[in-house]
Amino acid sequence: MSGYVETILVMLSINVILAYAAFLPLAAGQVNLGIAGLMAIGAYASSYLGAEYAVPPGPAIAIGVLISAAVSIVIAFPILRTRDIYLALATLALGECISGIIINTEALGGAAGYSVSGYVGLPWIASCAIGVCVLVFILFRTRLGLCIVSVDDDERVADLLGIHVRAVKVAAFSMGGALAGLAGGLYAHYFSFIEGQHFTVLLSVYVVLYVLLGGAKTLIGPLAGALIFTLMPELLRAGNEWRYALFALFVIAVMAIRPHGLFMPGQPPWRRLGRSGEAR
Repeated sequence: MSGYVETILVMLSINVILAYAAFLPLAAGQVNLGIAGLMAIGAYASSYLGAEYAVPPGPAIAIGVLISAAVSIVIAFPILRTRDIYLALATLALGECISGIIINTEALGGAAGYSVSGYVGLPWIASCAIGVCVLVFILFRTRLGLCIVSVDDDERVADLLGIHVRAVKVAAFSMGGALAGLAGGLYAHYFSFIEGQHFTVLLSVYVVLYVLLGGAKTLIGPLAGALIFTLMPELLRAGNEWRYALFALFVIAVMAIRPHGLFMPGQPPWRRLGRSGEAR
């Protein structure tokens, strides 16, 4: 396998994980534009542990995931008091704050970036992506998954049914943060170098678009969106300077024709989340 193909497959795997990191909060009615910041926490935490304390990549990435999840839980309580556009703006500001702190922290390399010790190859990264897909599909067959969908459908009805709405939202937000941290750790240990400028709001917007393009109400949607956003620009590479314009036109056309994404409720049962709070 050529280095080019391997890199594309690695980025596809990481983008799939990021897509589900954005999907979990969205499934509970929350738009998280701070995904890049939480990814940065996982990347830098695992890299710092490896460089300063010689922690092997596996445990370092696992600790980075836990740190990202912990940060998500802490910030979820104040942030989730907001709604709609205000929630999106709050998470956007959070992501930019994290990126700014990293860029201005000399111990983490500052704007010059940070070298990463330890390497994780394609087999492990692809396995993690497949594992995330399987776990998310299983999650939405559990009580917690049904509660997440119910909260998105109607918070008041969910509350009347005895669902702790706030706890469900925090759980969805923190699980998304954990997945973002996992993606960050894998990214850092594959490319062996990270810089704060990579983890910007633009990355978060792209990740949310993965979900919206594929279908935010379907389990298969984030996977489809990540596939399209990762592979199509490469397939259009022959167009050189026109490839991004062509890809943009494709995205606009899809959103115009299928405003709810490529996969929508009402399609085959295994692809959709039911309105009744049931993964069907």
